[in-house]
Amino acid sequence: MKKQTIFILSLPLLLGACSSSKYVPEGEYILNKVEMESDSDDYDAGALKQYVRQKEKPKLFSLFKNPFSRKPVIYDTLQARLTCQDLVKAMQNQGFMHAGVSLNTTTEGKKLDAKYILHPGIPYVLGKVEYDVEDENIQNILHLDDPDNQNLKPGMRFSVEALDNERKRIANLLMDDGYFRFNKDFIYFSADTIAGQNDIALTLHLTKYKASSNAPETDHPRYQIRNINYLSNDSDRIHLRRQVLLNATALKEGRPYSASALQRTYNNFARLQAVKYTNIRFAEVPDSNRIAYVGESQNTGDDDSNRLLDCNIQVSTNKPSTISFQPEGTNTAGDFGAAASLTYTNRNLFRGSEQLSIELRGAYEAITGLEGYQDQNYTEYSVEGKLVFPRFVAPFLSKNFRRRQTANSELSVSWDLQNRPEFHRRVFSTAWRYRWAEPRHHLAWRFDLLDLNYVYMPWISETFKKDYLDNVDNRNAILRYNYEDIFIMKMGFGLTYSNGVDAFRLNVESAGNLLDGFSKTLGFRTNSQGQHTFLNIAYAQYAKFDFDYTHLLQLDKRNALALHAGLGVAYPYGNSTVLPFEKRYFSGGANSVRGWGVRELGPGKYKGNDGRIDFINQTGDLKLDLNAEYRTALFWKFEGALFLDAGNIWTLRNYAEQPGGQFKINEFYKQIAAAYGLGLRLNFDYFILRLDMGMKAINPAYESGDEHWAIIHPKLSRDFSFHFAVGLPF
Repeated sequence: MKKQTIFILSLPLLLGACSSSKYVPEGEYILNKVEMESDSDDYDAGALKQYVRQKEKPKLFSLFKNPFSRKPVIYDTLQARLTCQDLVKAMQNQGFMHAGVSLNTTTEGKKLDAKYILHPGIPYVLGKVEYDVEDENIQNILHLDDPDNQNLKPGMRFSVEALDNERKRIANLLMDDGYFRFNKDFIYFSADTIAGQNDIALTLHLTKYKASSNAPETDHPRYQIRNINYLSNDSDRIHLRRQVLLNATALKEGRPYSASALQRTYNNFARLQAVKYTNIRFAEVPDSNRIAYVGESQNTGDDDSNRLLDCNIQVSTNKPSTISFQPEGTNTAGDFGAAASLTYTNRNLFRGSEQLSIELRGAYEAITGLEGYQDQNYTEYSVEGKLVFPRFVAPFLSKNFRRRQTANSELSVSWDLQNRPEFHRRVFSTAWRYRWAEPRHHLAWRFDLLDLNYVYMPWISETFKKDYLDNVDNRNAILRYNYEDIFIMKMGFGLTYSNGVDAFRLNVESAGNLLDGFSKTLGFRTNSQGQHTFLNIAYAQYAKFDFDYTHLLQLDKRNALALHAGLGVAYPYGNSTVLPFEKRYFSGGANSVRGWGVRELGPGKYKGNDGRIDFINQTGDLKLDLNAEYRTALFWKFEGALFLDAGNIWTLRNYAEQPGGQFKINEFYKQIAAAYGLGLRLNFDYFILRLDMGMKAINPAYESGDEHWAIIHPKLSRDFSFHFAVGLPF
């Protein structure tokens, strides 16, 4: 044990622990710490840390001098002086016109600590606010002389950000109402202050239109869409139905030009799998100032501000059909194998960008360590078909609703054949689901209207039956349930939110309720276990809830702290006393508590004792994950990580096969496992290869004190776990 302890504790030494201060030239210092504080309790100094030009090296990875570490930061007086200027300017932009900054430095040896003390002073507020709109037509549209239509109000704290937001707001309103050539540069502010007072008299000026610096001033031209033309970049015609093109086009003939509608049009075409790219151009109709479209009619007039645009949408389409082949290697608990898949994809099945994919997959694995079985190999063959419509396919929905929503409707059917030495399994699945998104709110939704799964066990070996299913002394209810024919009919709902800083995922599903509701009415039969059956097959009944939350704290450009919490609860009831195996939770592995391998932790303090069936027993109905991960950029595309994980799984019912696995409110906190470790990532932007090395810290399934408190008594052969994965853990 002493050897393992020395290995773990000396890991930083292997990376090197040389002092870098002895290489610092005379008269210079390593920037050890940067602090910011304010002499005003109401002012958040930390919000301005982005303006600090020099920051100390991250402490976690500066503990050891290693080949991946950055050079120490040498304190630069010029950068410090420029930082003070930037901080003053930032506070002035927030309305603190008389702000100041003090810089205090302290040295110890070759290290220097810098502290920026902010003196914001009293903020300026808006006094009298006026809107000067020189274009009468715009004034009649926006009515900016009405305070209800003004976002800048007397008494507000003055800030450059508030002024710029008002410019953007007005510009967006106009660009969405036909003002094709308008931008926020036509809006500027003038301000006036009175000595001794902290209020600012502000005037917003919206100037007239000038086509060029030498052109005369005129009212801003307002444009309506005359014609929308669809052009092909590939051939004489576009291989999409005209209705599909119209549904994707948010711009409308006879309506004012809209910048938002233009962006939605780009987004809608980008969602179509048949479309490679889209280019939208506008052409002003000559002499169109004498014709104005109103609805579907046209009137002539002399208003120079009303003009017409022709919209030309150029569409380039992908090849309609592709065939792909993907080989892969597999390694399941040391058993090596190979798999391959052949996929046919048609991206424009009915000339409406419907995507049809058919995948054929085969797998083979040489299984070792099994005794008493004739066949020692695992084979799997499957076929899966998916048909995705780029819209809502459902009755009772209006055309306007379908055009507004960025939705997909998906029909999937699959058949999977698995032959193992212990059993043969056949799984038939079909589902109809909807997916749609709200990009402006960072939301994505999923609704599984119907999801059917039928699991059929045509053959189980006599050896497996004798050892695990029929032996009275070793009978396992959980194991038996998962080797019986079963029918699952479920509905589900999912919601995902992500804005780059905070992300959460919510999933809810239930199964068997509809069938159970009809069981008495339709006279469903009851099997020997007292379960209702549908087509002579017992159906599962359960409810399941999952929630994940992740917060990313960006420390600087190269360093971040990711915090994650996940909770899952599933409860079998009615026609089921045990969850189907595919719906049960497991702990450990690359995305959970990384000191354990997949399905090696829990439930509770249960300790597996039969490696052949522990993958069944080490599952549960409730799961908790808590993770913290420090991430840092190293060099090239390599990134490093330090992580702490905690969590476990539990059962809601008391199963004899899983002693110590039931969730109890007064005991569960004692059964939370903990792990720590290092990670190395190779980030190619479009995907990430991840290597994580985890060590057990607290083991709830222990036989000795050393095993329980593994962080104090580490043992590499017992506590170490290595994980290879694609993508980040959360």
